Amino acid sequence: MRRLLIAVAATALLAFAGCGSSDDDGGSGADGGPVEVTFWHGQNDIMKDAYDTLVDEFNASHPDVKVDANSGGVLADEMLTKLTAGLAGGAYPDVAYVFGSDLANIARSDKVQDLTEAVRDPAWQWDDFFAGEREAATVEGRVRAVPALADNLGIIYDKRLFDAAGEPYPDADWTWDDFRATAKRLTDEDKGQFGFSWPGAGGEDTTWRLWPMLWQQGGEILSPDGRTVAFDSPEGVAALELVGEMATEDKSIFVDSDPNGERAIRLFQGGKLAMVEAGPWILPDVIDARVDYGTQRLPGFDGDHTTISGSDNWVLFDNGDERARAAQEFVQWLTARRQDLALVRALQTLPLRASTAASPQYRRLAAQIPGTDVFAAALDTARARPSLQVYPEISKNVGEAVVAVLLGRADAQEALEAAAQRSDALLAGAGAGG
Repeated sequence: MRRLLIAVAATALLAFAGCGSSDDDGGSGADGGPVEVTFWHGQNDIMKDAYDTLVDEFNASHPDVKVDANSGGVLADEMLTKLTAGLAGGAYPDVAYVFGSDLANIARSDKVQDLTEAVRDPAWQWDDFFAGEREAATVEGRVRAVPALADNLGIIYDKRLFDAAGEPYPDADWTWDDFRATAKRLTDEDKGQFGFSWPGAGGEDTTWRLWPMLWQQGGEILSPDGRTVAFDSPEGVAALELVGEMATEDKSIFVDSDPNGERAIRLFQGGKLAMVEAGPWILPDVIDARVDYGTQRLPGFDGDHTTISGSDNWVLFDNGDERARAAQEFVQWLTARRQDLALVRALQTLPLRASTAASPQYRRLAAQIPGTDVFAAALDTARARPSLQVYPEISKNVGEAVVAVLLGRADAQEALEAAAQRSDALLAGAGAGG
């Protein structure tokens, strides 16, 4: 997934550059100086440079606040561990980059700001963030973070393989039956060529691809009261059966056991994989590999093409009133439309805001990477995973069920029922709200 691409380029961790403390309101401006805000962005290389540039701009235009930007001593994929230790020891930043799946665990701390009332201020333009992002920033009905990065899943396909097989390119109205038939026709065992791939390591990369297929049929991950899971419904079984049949009957799915999903990407770049389900983060690498590609939104059931958002967040912490307010001021500025557009330009990411996506400036930027517009358009139909403390364990249960079905070791019904039993026990142990 995207986070792996961000992290893998690092050859060394950035140096730890300081932290805040719940008992230290240093830099509060009491001596007439600016309020100091510690910003753990957790990025390196191009992303670090982009955030550093914006921090410098903010500091120059906001003399009453000074933001100290650094990685927090770790990259983003290790931020949860770093923050957990910092909160336990009373040393934590004012703002940190947190993966969406980790938010519920961090939000258990009373040092995480509750932004529910703050974002009602019109200056935030909260409703301008896409709905899936707002959902990913919410835990138990309370806003506990601000969107930091948006993405979603779609289909990227190799035009050369389609052309060689005389296969028409997929259109926006395609169904999962269309998709299955296409993948089967583009599979050639003699050439070592597959129509599609699915991660088979059993982690979240395996699991989250199933959720859109569940949602599109009207199914849900959780029951309405959130006390039990609901993915073992007829809709969930139908989704997993389709994937399992593609793998075991059609032989059209390459099951990628690499935890980073790199084998499938290499197959795609090498002309041995017709379609891959991924996000816009892989497009620059696909372009570098000189693949003649196209993109299309996910296939649908009955006209529903809901996709899944993998949004990450800025989490704001309470290091005293002055710093808490300054942190809000900074993050509000950082995520405003002008800065959103600047980050899109620098990082080739999707916009956080609907107004950014609708702007002519964004349309010109999106045209520089063909197919990006498909993912941007899908932001309106993207949903977020549940913000639950036990979600990682639930994801592991479902991931194992998916792998068992992909490898023909279990049928979809029994695999999902077993995963549901284990997941319900987790929810019961965690109490209401997970």
